[in-house]
Amino acid sequence: MKKFNFFATLPYVVAIVIFLIITLAYFTPLLEGKRIVQSDIIQFSGMSKEIVDFRTKTGQEPLWTNSMFGGMPAYQISTKYTSNLIGYLDTIFTIGLPHPANLVFLYFLGFFILLLVMRVNPWLAITGAIGFALSSYFFIIIDAGHNSKAHAIGYMAPVIAGIILTMRGKYLWGGIITAIFLSLEIKANHPQITYYLGMIALIMGIAELIDSIRFKKFVPFLKSLGILVIAAIFAVLTNITSLWATYEYGKYTIRGKSELSSAKADRTSGLDRSYITQWSYGVGETMTLLIPNFYGGASGGKLGLNSELAKALRSNNQPENVVKYYTGQPIPPLYWGNQPGTAPVYIGAVIFFLFILGLIVVKGSVKWWLLAATLLSIMLAWGHNFMAFTDFFLSYLPGYNKFRAVTMILVIAEFTMPLLGILALKEMFDPSRDKKKLFKALQIAFYITEGLCLIFILFPGMFLDFIGPYDNSYAKQYELPDWLVQAIQADRKSLLISDALRSFIFILFTGVLLWLVIYQKLKQQYAYIVLIVLILADMFMVDKRYLNNENFTSRSKVENPFTPSPADEQILKDPDPDYRVLNLTVNPFMDATTSYFHKSIGGYHGAKFRRYQELIDAGINKDISEFSKTINTDNTSVLNMLNTKYIIFPDNNRQPVAFPNQNAMGNAWFVFGVKQVENADAEIKALTDFKPDSIAIIEKRFADELKGYSMGKDPSDSIWLISYAPNQLDYRYKTKNTGLAVFSEIYYPKGWNAYIDDKPAPHFRADYVLRAMVLPAGEHKLVFKFEPSVYRMGEKISLISSLILIVTVICLVVFEILNSRKKQA
Repeated sequence: MKKFNFFATLPYVVAIVIFLIITLAYFTPLLEGKRIVQSDIIQFSGMSKEIVDFRTKTGQEPLWTNSMFGGMPAYQISTKYTSNLIGYLDTIFTIGLPHPANLVFLYFLGFFILLLVMRVNPWLAITGAIGFALSSYFFIIIDAGHNSKAHAIGYMAPVIAGIILTMRGKYLWGGIITAIFLSLEIKANHPQITYYLGMIALIMGIAELIDSIRFKKFVPFLKSLGILVIAAIFAVLTNITSLWATYEYGKYTIRGKSELSSAKADRTSGLDRSYITQWSYGVGETMTLLIPNFYGGASGGKLGLNSELAKALRSNNQPENVVKYYTGQPIPPLYWGNQPGTAPVYIGAVIFFLFILGLIVVKGSVKWWLLAATLLSIMLAWGHNFMAFTDFFLSYLPGYNKFRAVTMILVIAEFTMPLLGILALKEMFDPSRDKKKLFKALQIAFYITEGLCLIFILFPGMFLDFIGPYDNSYAKQYELPDWLVQAIQADRKSLLISDALRSFIFILFTGVLLWLVIYQKLKQQYAYIVLIVLILADMFMVDKRYLNNENFTSRSKVENPFTPSPADEQILKDPDPDYRVLNLTVNPFMDATTSYFHKSIGGYHGAKFRRYQELIDAGINKDISEFSKTINTDNTSVLNMLNTKYIIFPDNNRQPVAFPNQNAMGNAWFVFGVKQVENADAEIKALTDFKPDSIAIIEKRFADELKGYSMGKDPSDSIWLISYAPNQLDYRYKTKNTGLAVFSEIYYPKGWNAYIDDKPAPHFRADYVLRAMVLPAGEHKLVFKFEPSVYRMGEKISLISSLILIVTVICLVVFEILNSRKKQA
């Protein structure tokens, strides 16, 4: 038997150590016991509070929460899918690091694995992994709290590695690696990133298909494709519960088709076009890939005390505290593009230069599919700035219209550009390559990238005016003098020049380094070290602009982010187990902090019910406006039918005050009669002026459910809630005749079941979003239970699939060990 060769494993051990050192050096507050403050995770704490409390108390998954938007499934909030056993490997790959160090370490590790599979020298692979992982966007999303997105990005590279391995004929290991990492990718639960990964795989697959036809290797290609299909099936089946539930629920959300006929030009079969493209990268803004502050940097960026704004304030006799205030939060903001708010996507001057070099020196189909994916990513990120192209994909690419914020697709470029750049270095470090050709390629890439930087160093105003689209509106709103706005515009120009010079210097150093390597004036091992230092120096400083030590605070503050206001405390004294609260001291429909204490009319989520969003637009906003004018709820029928028992609003001193709504309809009520309407348009229109305690508005599609019901109700008829849980509501009712009851609960047909005296009974939709039932006369027990079959069946399938995959891996490893011993013997 061969002896263990420590030196053969040394590069891989060193890689792990380097990745760990860089990660912890970036997140030093973690070593002090601090935790990161993330805006979206603060929102998550609110939206998931009811779910977490119920899970802690009962040990069960509620699968539904009433804490946001009147009620919604918990699938995309905080549901745990424990049957996917592959998911436990995530802790191994992130070596148990605390958040967010675990995510950054995964960035490093995943890309390192891909480069090893692509036969890149391990030392160079370390360099490439650092170049990929430190892309600014990957840290910006961590700052914002987009953890599932960051998690999914971390698994993109190893999935591609598994596909490449399979295409090379390593069918078993390639298939297993693909299945495992794709399962982890899907479990990260960010379908948009997984979709973009699928686009990368599709483009690469097309390139492989063309090569298989050219080189007459079509049969091996089909075999590889078959293995990958099986791997994908296993990855899907291990995550079938979440995928199936999301697919089922998605049809009813804002990502599903609307039943309304209004605004047809803006509608797709998924999200509305305007909503999808609200965040669209400017065509010129693409230059941030090379020069981070090309468009002013982040919308929340700050200026120094030596900035043009500071100088202008001082010259206009403003005190130093005013100078600090305005430079700390410039108005208008430094970012002058047309996105609502953003931070620039910067892949690094070194990586950008290497990518251009790769377009020249890398040969074969890999270059072309990487270039195609990069260009596609950039052009689709332009969104409404290249609407003809975007609209084609929204109309014809299945599933593309389900996702918003098209700028996110730049993650493809952030994957493909470092990959091609490292493949370029692989060629440059190959001593068998022609030195003259390599030098010529180096010159061309150097002149292109340095030329771009030089243009904006010397002539920044040639193509740009630094005037933001909202500068005038800011000036009017805040009554800003012209000199102040002009000073900020001058600072935007200075930021561009400074960063262009910065990128120029990094490219210069990289170009000189590669020249030394080509002509063997510097040993390769030293070149690797210098490259790592250059990339770290380039990216660390930019990443720290968006995510730094100021983002960390004590663990206790992170774990307990909310303190109830006097208004909250007043409301929490109410013993009623189920009612709703509207909080007007925040943007109610972009806020989940209210959900931490109450069941909220509003919330914060990208997959709310489509009908609820339409109710917000057509009814709730109108009622909010009416309440704000009159401070009474006599004419707020939609809020009343949603059982909005309290409204929090700011008093004259901007302090939150709780207004008790005496007109709230309660948990359920009997109505006198029905108004049947033809369709959704008529149904939502009927809500503009109706009395929910008297009439139920019902679409004709539910006419059969009204059989046995005659108009009217007896004064003695009553219905009341006796116990509440997010997934079960127990009522008692008493009625003289058959009655029609409306419930202030959101209607969702995929899982909610009704039982009268433990026997199933039908329910249907009323008042656009609520539940209704025809109840037989007498005194009875009525129970609503949320028991979706998709969860029960999905978890069984997931467990079986996980076990099969794990057993297959174990058998394969045992077979490899035995086969290796046999060969050695």
